[in-house]
Amino acid sequence: MTKKLQRFFGFAAFAAFVFLTGCAVAPPPPVNYSVPNVGISRVKLDAELRSINVSYANQREATGKIPATAVRTPELWKSALEGALNNMVVFRDDAMRKVNLMVKITRFEPAESGIDMVANAEARYDIVDRSNGDIIYSQNVSTSGKMTMGENINGLARIIEATNIAVRNNIATFLQSLETVDMSKPMFPANLK
Repeated sequence: MTKKLQRFFGFAAFAAFVFLTGCAVAPPPPVNYSVPNVGISRVKLDAELRSINVSYANQREATGKIPATAVRTPELWKSALEGALNNMVVFRDDAMRKVNLMVKITRFEPAESGIDMVANAEARYDIVDRSNGDIIYSQNVSTSGKMTMGENINGLARIIEATNIAVRNNIATFLQSLETVDMSKPMFPANLK
């Protein structure tokens, strides 16, 4: 093979590599915890949801790492949760009982660099009766999200999307559990009679 032909094949192989790599690398996605395809609930809870609060747990309540740099996470989590609950229509606006939904993020571990990126999220969801402080329902939800190099070569994109998936899975797991809540039997009554 002549040198000219070798250079041509070398250049063609390099161009093909650059083209294929460019196709496989998607830009980093936005931080987006919104749960897709939330359907209307087959069950209606006899309570009006008045407020949602999402915050980080304190050090005693935390079950894992919570990075100091993730300051917008509670706000974004709350927004995604509100949107999902609005789509689900599980609470009744005309109900006599008024409740709050309190969410404590007890573990938030965005993915770390590596081949396959895995993120972890854990939160405690409490539905609290506003009239007497009863905790009607309480659940700890622990989930993870994974992105492989085969899904995206861009490391930053894998980190962000693995974290997005972990939080989406967490919210979705809580939403599924809502259909089993018995509003007439508080899990933790505020005043034992």
